[in-house]
Amino acid sequence: MVVPNRDLTVQEISRSLQIYSKERRDVEKDPKTLQLKSGFEKPTVLIFAWLNAKHKHLVKYANLYTDQGFEVVVTQLTPWQLLWPVKGSQLVAADIVKFLKNNEFRNGVIFHGFSVGGYLWGECMVHIARDLQNYQIVLDRVRGQIWDSAADITEIPEGVPRALFPRNPTLRAALRKYMIYHMKAFHEPATSHYIRSSQMFHTNMLRCPALFLVSKTDPVGTVEANTRVKDSWESNGVKCTFKCWDRSPHVGHFRKHTEEYTEILFSHIRQLDMGGHKQALRAKL
Repeated sequence: MVVPNRDLTVQEISRSLQIYSKERRDVEKDPKTLQLKSGFEKPTVLIFAWLNAKHKHLVKYANLYTDQGFEVVVTQLTPWQLLWPVKGSQLVAADIVKFLKNNEFRNGVIFHGFSVGGYLWGECMVHIARDLQNYQIVLDRVRGQIWDSAADITEIPEGVPRALFPRNPTLRAALRKYMIYHMKAFHEPATSHYIRSSQMFHTNMLRCPALFLVSKTDPVGTVEANTRVKDSWESNGVKCTFKCWDRSPHVGHFRKHTEEYTEILFSHIRQLDMGGHKQALRAKL
């Protein structure tokens, strides 16, 4: 499937992975391995989108990177995939790991994750940990990480209703009650996997520099939860940068603080080992 959007083209690698590109690139692939015929010459950003993210919003982030000469790949969970991890989010995670392992990224990969994107990367690490010798190359390819409004397991009952019914408090309250019930009633098929993913995210198998973007008024990606993650990572030797705004909504920091957000983001990226791209990035800013 090819979806033109202004100056970007969206092409499917799989149901859960899409390339956002200024040029229509060759996505001829092996459907079993997700290996593309042509590798990624440019530095690549993998965006772990938030739940129910709209295409027009994802394009804004994609443009932020493609304007600087990056390749952009987007992955996203559906609410159903989140609710039923074994047949949902874990299959998406397996695709992500397969894609990262079987393709060549000559100038490395950066993660830019939002909200439940942190949970999804946790599921990826659960998958990687089962066969670390085979998947160590995936971890080695990641040069940096950005976590915007990352949501912990404790905030799933708050985050899912807000994502699905942002303007309907009645339906939001009803779904919140159901989510609390769901996590209690389906501990083995659902909640136990959320807990394991959260443990992996707090431990984190990546040792590359991390940027946290949070707000005091975000009830889903809370300052407290993100601070605990940052402290855990720093104790393991990960260099962390923590930016906390006084006011901005969940996954809304870029919209609310566009200039400052962009400056912090690319200041972080300039510190990373992205081949010869650092000078080009600095020149464009």
